Amino acid sequence: MSVIKVALLGFGTVGEGFYRTIQSHSEELTAVLGRKVEVAAVLVKNKQKERNIRKNVLVTTEFTDILNLPQLDVVVEAIVDKDPTYSYLQKAIERGCHIITANKEMFAHYGQELLELAKRHNVSVGYEATVAGGIPVIQTLRQLLNVNRVQQVQGILNGTSNYILTEMREKKLSFEEALRAAQEKGYAEADPTNDVEGFDAFYKAMILSRLAFKEEPNWHDVERKGITSITGQLIETAENLGLRFKHVASLKISGNQLHASVKPILIGKEHPLYHVEGVQNAVNIYSDIVGQITLQGPGAGMYPTASAVIEDLVYVCQNRPTGQGFISTKETSLVTEQDQKEETWLINGRLQNVNNDSIKLIEHVDDENCIVKAVREDIGRLSTQNEELVFYPILGEYESGRKLAKVAL
Repeated sequence: MSVIKVALLGFGTVGEGFYRTIQSHSEELTAVLGRKVEVAAVLVKNKQKERNIRKNVLVTTEFTDILNLPQLDVVVEAIVDKDPTYSYLQKAIERGCHIITANKEMFAHYGQELLELAKRHNVSVGYEATVAGGIPVIQTLRQLLNVNRVQQVQGILNGTSNYILTEMREKKLSFEEALRAAQEKGYAEADPTNDVEGFDAFYKAMILSRLAFKEEPNWHDVERKGITSITGQLIETAENLGLRFKHVASLKISGNQLHASVKPILIGKEHPLYHVEGVQNAVNIYSDIVGQITLQGPGAGMYPTASAVIEDLVYVCQNRPTGQGFISTKETSLVTEQDQKEETWLINGRLQNVNNDSIKLIEHVDDENCIVKAVREDIGRLSTQNEELVFYPILGEYESGRKLAKVAL
């Protein structure tokens, strides 16, 4: 029986999880692929560090050692940072290898270049693990895109931020206390900026945008806000209104206009993201034929992410068309304003004389908060005039007493 030889770049949480899964699921992989899968080499930073890797596996700090292997079929990249990982994968493709990556920052920046290079060399690219950990959102979108036209994607794409917001609400913690708890559990890095300021979710959203809509917005125009401004008092106010704060990446096509944002919003009880808690991720997809579907599961961790990499291994070894569902992007001029349709908003801060033709007061919640209906353009104008005010859109249905503001999902 012939053998599929795999090189693994990185032996951290994801890399080790992938390596262990190759050993534990060897029979299943052989049955699916008709060939045995073997890890031939592992690229590490420190060869002296003790690792549970078989003696017959090459462990090296030099990528050239991997390129010089007599047989090399697949390169799996599980490192961090954009460089030199991008150049490693370029060289692997040029050698004729399929590639798989779990690196969302690198792939958000260079994914299109890698896909085009792979197409020229007749190899495949797997990138399921770049978005939402163990949730098979990439494969799902690939299947939907055979016929369905995706119109909207909304997702909780960062488990760290979701965990912090959950802890703040359930345990009445401050942001700082919840962040510290996340760091103690290993959910947040010592420097949590990528997670809590929305960069991680942003990179994932750009990958999804290319796949779902065949284009991506101008990055500089995307509204990206983190969760650091959300206080325990705001969370309590929202809970009293039957709402929950979630950090949501949103992509929507309307006509030929692409709308994109990554920011905290308020979710009503009937919205599918309302019950997504802790480090869970979820992606809600709306398309013209199937309608609305939601995928939910662990967004990170050794084995959930390893699961995504393993499924990509099957995908690339079957040599699926590289371009499927991921066509050349064009950097469009992003339209940040939604259609001129009223939305429901929570305004945090002291707002005077709210009732006018463009902004309609629904409810005074307390001295610091009120609910209004307005189009996004008018909210933007009000924000410019009152910089101390903070605005949070409400998705789903907001209901308080006899007041009901229905908002499209």
